[in-house]
Amino acid sequence: MASFSFGAGNVRKVLRIPAYLAGRLATLVIPRDRSAWVFGCAVGIADGALALWQAAPRRRAVWLVSSQRQAGDAKRLGIPTVQRDSLAGFWHTARAGVVVVTHGLGDVNRYGVGGAFLVQLWHGIPLKRIGLDAPVTTDPGRLGGVPGIRRLLALAYRRTQAQIDLLPAASHRVRGRLESAFGLDDSHVPVLGEPRVDVLSPADRRQGRQDARRRLETAVPGLADAHAVLYAPTWRDGDPDPATPDAADWQRILTVLEAHDAVLLVRSHPLGGGDYTPPSPTPRVRILGSDLVPDVTPLLPAMDALVTDYSSLVYDAGLVPLPTLFLAPDVERYARTRGFYGTYREVAGDDAARSWPELCSQLDELLAGGPETDRRRRRSAELSLRMHAWRDGGNARRVHEAIVAAVPEAAGERS
Repeated sequence: MASFSFGAGNVRKVLRIPAYLAGRLATLVIPRDRSAWVFGCAVGIADGALALWQAAPRRRAVWLVSSQRQAGDAKRLGIPTVQRDSLAGFWHTARAGVVVVTHGLGDVNRYGVGGAFLVQLWHGIPLKRIGLDAPVTTDPGRLGGVPGIRRLLALAYRRTQAQIDLLPAASHRVRGRLESAFGLDDSHVPVLGEPRVDVLSPADRRQGRQDARRRLETAVPGLADAHAVLYAPTWRDGDPDPATPDAADWQRILTVLEAHDAVLLVRSHPLGGGDYTPPSPTPRVRILGSDLVPDVTPLLPAMDALVTDYSSLVYDAGLVPLPTLFLAPDVERYARTRGFYGTYREVAGDDAARSWPELCSQLDELLAGGPETDRRRRRSAELSLRMHAWRDGGNARRVHEAIVAAVPEAAGERS
């Protein structure tokens, strides 16, 4: 998978300053159609943007895509598309009254956003510090020798995020984190719930698991009735995952998987780095990359366990609820360089594993079922209860209602 760092990304942003200025001048004179929407999502036709699209189909809207894969996915769902980086992509963004993103302005045509009602759905409750709260956000990369560059990057980031008109929060606890990270006040961060997790609150949970298993089987054929263990290490600003298994670790992992008829599904961060290939090919370890599944959230009910370090999935797993194990060999360094909201212990408890041998012992006990499985499932549910104020599957509806309240013309039918 491709690796990315803030340092490299910030250098590119500085080089694009003339294009940003030209785009802003253009949007000052191009009239906006307040009934028109554009959607975009960095990972594809997925995430909260898709949930919001599906919750409010009666509108004039297009989805901006950046690849043939995204265009094909959209076509299968009956979603009209425009190439993001084309002149048409700029025009649609510059004309739209409502712009919906999940990661950043680059989800749509970044040069045409100025003046639109900007909806930032984000893509997970932050456990690690993000935005203005994370020093890495203003990493100047190879421009580090330029005097005042960090201050300039921080100012540019703050001005960019100030364009956000609506950033829905999952709860009041999460609201404070988002306000701090994006430099926004309460009026822009209402507690409406996250549209992307509506799929985790079905009316019939048993049916929801069956549907999720069918989707998982489509992405990773041949699972049959095997236990599914999702391993989801998070992004380390371009550095490899320090928990990448070595040969001895793989032997331990495979022993546990064989003992419980389980499959390890490796879901590395789309921008992260690390080699998760066992020494010998085995059906017990499968890669569940973003090329197969743009958004893993809808598949959480299909899993039997989650293994992660600092991923926001820990907060969503409790909506299933899904028992969770933590593998964090670099927690002290990560806390020092990136930082957490609160303490890691508040999330992971006192028994976060520091190595694969320790993790394998915990996974062996969890997959055996019984009290330990129930304990970890309860802990997962309790963690999620603290973070998700809404659990009724109506988050996308509430967000749509908030948008239409702010931009009444946006309620119009799609042409």
